[in-house]
Amino acid sequence: MGRGKIAIRRIDNSTSRQVTFSKRRNGLLKKARELSILCDAEVGLMVFSSTGKLYDYASTSMKSVIERYNKLKEEHHHLMNPASEAKTEAASLRQQLQYLQECHRQLMGEELMGLGIKELQSLENQLEMSLKGVRMKKDQILTNEIEELRQKGNLIHQENVELYQKMEQIQKENAELQKKVYEARSTNEENVASNPSYKVRNGYDLHAPISLQLSQPQPQYSEPSAKAIKLGLQLH
Repeated sequence: MGRGKIAIRRIDNSTSRQVTFSKRRNGLLKKARELSILCDAEVGLMVFSSTGKLYDYASTSMKSVIERYNKLKEEHHHLMNPASEAKTEAASLRQQLQYLQECHRQLMGEELMGLGIKELQSLENQLEMSLKGVRMKKDQILTNEIEELRQKGNLIHQENVELYQKMEQIQKENAELQKKVYEARSTNEENVASNPSYKVRNGYDLHAPISLQLSQPQPQYSEPSAKAIKLGLQLH
């Protein structure tokens, strides 16, 4: 005689309920395992007893199964309701903005009443790290500026050395030129003193400047042969 059909309703007897749960749980886990092997399917099964105990099975890992399920569920929800995607993104952005504003105020030393010791210690560490980064950047900039000034100073020093050398060369050339002029002047004076032909007998210097002056023309003679103009030169 076959077994009678069992009514699908809650079993009142706790012992019978526990026995039925144990048998059907094992059968469900077995079927899930067989389904994953026979059909190459990714299967994830979780069962909680009435006492809160967890029984699970996953063909790969329960975490990957749950992540895949949430991703597909979200994509399906977006396909069914495109407007909700924009609302969800806007809400996420507002939440991020609120969080950033709160962090900024806390970094500025504001709204610290609700923070505990751990939160304050974490905030202090963040400030110290930020201050350390700022100081490192400042030191780097100052070091670069000092190096740039040092290079400019070396360049200016080199230019000063070159200018000083040019000035010494010019002074040396001027001294040689003055020496040649002095020697030429001394030689000229010696020649003038030793050679009396530079003077004429009447006492006039041959090298003195000469002034020339045109005289007035003479009256014309009646005879054609006497038509001549006499010019006189006078030495002054």
